[in-house]
Parts: sequence; structure tokens; C-alpha cells
Amino acid sequence: MARVLEVAVERWPIAGVFSISRGAKREAVVVVATIREGSLVGRGEATPYARYGESVEASVAAIRGVAAAVADGIDRAFLQTLLPAGAARNAVDCALWDLEAKRAGTSVAALCGLPAPPVLETAYTISLAAPEAMAAAARLAGRPILKLKLGGDGDPERLAAVRAAAPAARLIVDANESWSPANFGQNVEAALAAGVELIEQPLPAEADEFLFTVDRPIPVCADESAHLGEDLARLIGGYDAVNIKLDKTGGLTAAIDVLNEARALGFKVMVGCMVATSLAMAPAMLIAGSADFVDLDGPLLLARDRVPGLRYEGSRIFPAPPALWG
Repeated sequence: MARVLEVAVERWPIAGVFSISRGAKREAVVVVATIREGSLVGRGEATPYARYGESVEASVAAIRGVAAAVADGIDRAFLQTLLPAGAARNAVDCALWDLEAKRAGTSVAALCGLPAPPVLETAYTISLAAPEAMAAAARLAGRPILKLKLGGDGDPERLAAVRAAAPAARLIVDANESWSPANFGQNVEAALAAGVELIEQPLPAEADEFLFTVDRPIPVCADESAHLGEDLARLIGGYDAVNIKLDKTGGLTAAIDVLNEARALGFKVMVGCMVATSLAMAPAMLIAGSADFVDLDGPLLLARDRVPGLRYEGSRIFPAPPALWG
């Protein structure tokens, strides 16, 4: 039966402002790929990221560029050769998984040999702001695991303020490449004092050699420095963990490979996300079940989510209903 690939751009308002070291935004702009085969529909959602040279327009064009191949019946393995890792491939790859599961009358977890996703506990992101504003947000959130967006200078004050406001919370910090060798030591000391469990991407990916020369009393996680399995060997000795995001790997197919490679090399694993809807989180749930850290709070940061969406109870995430994905 013939298949038809469609692509749409959707805009989802964020609850307030989402701020990191390189900017702020008030809406999540996502690209959704939909593959129709008779009465069957498979969907995948992705978020193009300018940090990686992506744009919404280019991602839409890339997806439309493989529409004929999808109509001809290409599989996920061949898709990896048509599109590079990134948001466009992620949307199509996840749509193909969803369609394949519906065609087979089973789940994506069963198809790829992974356990069915359990109920997971996600970190909750506190946007970069002044210390008192981050402290207020942390206090209001009342979450068991907080992920703090940091910005370099002033981070010791932010860490101290949040810890005072949320004394029982587990803390992860994400510098989004904003630290430098000059402030690395004082920021790590402040993180130690605050009981931080993981430091994500402290230095720019293109200038992270410093990490290989210093002690890391807190595990350091690669995000911008790690996209595919082939990136991981270089990280040994400078990083302790990797953040796997489907928008970086180009879909669930490659993400499974990255997970296996990370484990083989002895890295801890975080499964992360962009600010997006439950449709983007659902495929990541499959690999998050075996992760050391889960950061799939994208829908919690939105003013509203798609329906049906994932069920969140506080920071607990329940497996996706089949009507959503998988």
C-alpha cells in the first residue's frame, strides 16, 4: 500500500520564558512528520536547533526531500543514509517506528527488543535567571530532581540560592557551554557545596580539552560534545556521562546505538530532550528506562501539551498511550 509523508510546523507556547546561557524563548517550534499508509498513521516530532546549524525551514525541506523515498517504502536503515543526524531525520525515523508498530499490531518496544518503558522520574528544569529568581522557581516547583540552567559568572550565587530554597532536592546543573577554564574551579567548588550530582557540558564543545587535564570531583556529562556513537571514544578521560537526545542522534534508531556504545565504554547515561510536546518525549522513554538520569520534562515547561499526551504526576512520567505514539 502506498505511503504518504506529510510535514507540518507547530508552535507551542511556553509557560513563561525558557532561558539558557545562549538565549531565551517563549514558544517551542517543532516539526512533525506524519506518514500515512491506508488507515494507519505514524508520527514523529523534532525540534531544529540553531546551535547545530539547523532551522525549521531547512528541516522541513529535508523531510520533503525524502517524501518520494518514503512513498517507495524505504526502511529506517536506508533513511540513515538519506539524511544526516539531526532533527529532520529524527522526525521521520520516529514516524517510521510508529507506523511499523501499528502495522504489526505491537509496540515499538517489542519491535526494537527493549523493555516496555517503566514509570520514570524526570528532572525538572529551572531556567537561567538571577539567583533570587531561580531560588523562587525552585521553591515553587517543589520537585525531587532539579536541573539548573547556569550561565558562567554568578553561578556560585545561583547554586547557593537554589540549595537554600530547595534543601531536599537532588541537583543537576547544565552550563550549556558557558563556563571557562578561568571560572571552572570556583563553579565546581560551588557545585560541590550545593551537593550537585552531575555537571552537564560546562565548556564549549570545540574547546573542552581543559576537562581532560583536571580532576572531576563531580561527574561531567557531554551534551553538545556528543551526538553519535562515533563521538564517544574521544570523550574518555574528559567526560563521565553522555546526554542522548533523539534530536541529536537523528531518531530512535541511532539513539539505541549510542546507548549501547555509551554503556560499552563505561559512560553513565542521561536521556534528555528539547522543549517540546509529549510526541517528542514518547520515543525517548524507550531508552530512558535504562538511563542513570532522565530529563524528559519538555511538556511540563509548556503552557499546554498535545492531546493525548504523556501522563505526568508531579515528576513521574507514565508510558505513552498507543494513540500518542508507539
